[in-house]
Amino acid sequence: MASYVMELRGLIGNRLLLLPSVAAVIHDAKGNLLLQEKASGEGWSLPAGAIEPGETPQEAVTREVMEETGYTVSSTSILGVFGGHEFRYTYPNGHQVEYVVTLFKCQVLAVRDSWTDNETRSLRYFAKNDMPPLAVPYPLSTFFD
Repeated sequence: MASYVMELRGLIGNRLLLLPSVAAVIHDAKGNLLLQEKASGEGWSLPAGAIEPGETPQEAVTREVMEETGYTVSSTSILGVFGGHEFRYTYPNGHQVEYVVTLFKCQVLAVRDSWTDNETRSLRYFAKNDMPPLAVPYPLSTFFD
């Protein structure tokens, strides 16, 4: 995806891009939510990313979770689709995006000891009452029953 988005960025610069994307809701046995601390200093987020051209949303969420966590997952349901002005974000480099996010509940099938990309600083499970602020304002009710 980096080459596709970078090609678009070469044409439009930092202007707003509307990006179809996915995010994963993954719980541990205690019901805590898995979050990813971004290596870029952006804080905490769900494992998430843009859908690549030709890729289904289910394929995208499986790929993104593997890259960012090392976990093999299967998506079990769609928890919601989010977008609009609240899902706009400006990255530290000035790139502006507005995400249209399909939020998937995922089940972990296997865990590797490490992730394969450089976007992740750390992973941690959080209880509902201990959640850090997220860069994208998902309603907490979608994460916890």
